[in-house]
Amino acid sequence: MSITPEAIPATVAVQATVAGRRTRSPFLRFLLRRIGQSLIVIFVVTLIVFALLQMLPGGPARGVLGVQATAEQIAAFNQAQGFDRPVWQQYLMFLGRLVTGDLGESYLLNMSVSDAIAQRLPKTLLLTGLSLVIALAIAIPVGIFQAVRRNRGADYTLSVLAIVAYSTPTFFLGMLLIMLFSQTLGVLPANAPQGDTVSAVLLEPQRLILPVLTGAIPLVANFSRYMRSSALDGLSEDYIRTARSKGTPFRRVLSRHLLRNSLTPVVAMLGYQLPVMFGGALVIEQLFNYPGMGLLFWSAAQSSDFPVLLGCVIVISIATVVGSLLADIIQAVLDPRTRGGVA
Repeated sequence: MSITPEAIPATVAVQATVAGRRTRSPFLRFLLRRIGQSLIVIFVVTLIVFALLQMLPGGPARGVLGVQATAEQIAAFNQAQGFDRPVWQQYLMFLGRLVTGDLGESYLLNMSVSDAIAQRLPKTLLLTGLSLVIALAIAIPVGIFQAVRRNRGADYTLSVLAIVAYSTPTFFLGMLLIMLFSQTLGVLPANAPQGDTVSAVLLEPQRLILPVLTGAIPLVANFSRYMRSSALDGLSEDYIRTARSKGTPFRRVLSRHLLRNSLTPVVAMLGYQLPVMFGGALVIEQLFNYPGMGLLFWSAAQSSDFPVLLGCVIVISIATVVGSLLADIIQAVLDPRTRGGVA
């Protein structure tokens, strides 16, 4: 005989509702707290960028128009952009433009900064995304393998290789790969694809291999070390010993029990690796002449295109904050203990 919802006592329904709210509210509080912290960080970034804009040599107008600008041109620019108003009004106008996606104008490129970044950012995300996916696909099984084979020859060898790869500067690593695979073996081209769109870049996959490897190798070294340490801790846990004592195959213990619990530190590292990945992309794109945002940043630095420089700083900072937020959320889902002491 089935029990209809009407037969459930009101007190039980109330208790179930309260219990559900208690279960959901800690995660909701954690989520709101982290979003609030991220917004504060983004607000601080806007303050820093606005201060840098004010400190440009000769003021924002001189930094944008260049040293050849006349006094009349500077006055007209200041009036049009609101730089002749009080500083607090300028900052509010600056925030208003940021909210609408207006990062200013690049007079050297004869286009808006937003359009310039929009053309380059997807290609940088493609480069860093491919490097990250390949790094995780290699680092996770390597880290688990090292944990299972700890204190053996293979573990020592892989640990030494990881330390060497992590310690090698990105520029030097890229040069080594070019010398080996392009100049010595002649199997891969040294120049990155020059397509204007992501689809055009993907049409030349062989030209992506060296830039992606240059970005992925340091990540493999870093993530595999964290995965090894986490897997070692997991192998000593009671639930692993219990699963093995029940006769569960060791590979199944690794895939179903150890892997998920060992991924938490690696997921936490993803958000903190974003600044490193973007920094590495600046070097990689210059080295391989890859038409991404890093190459745009270097070109703007060489030509003193300050609006583009500051626009790149804002975009990279916001992407870093958002990436850190997403990593914390994923980590909280995998491990509720990371929600500020909430079980």
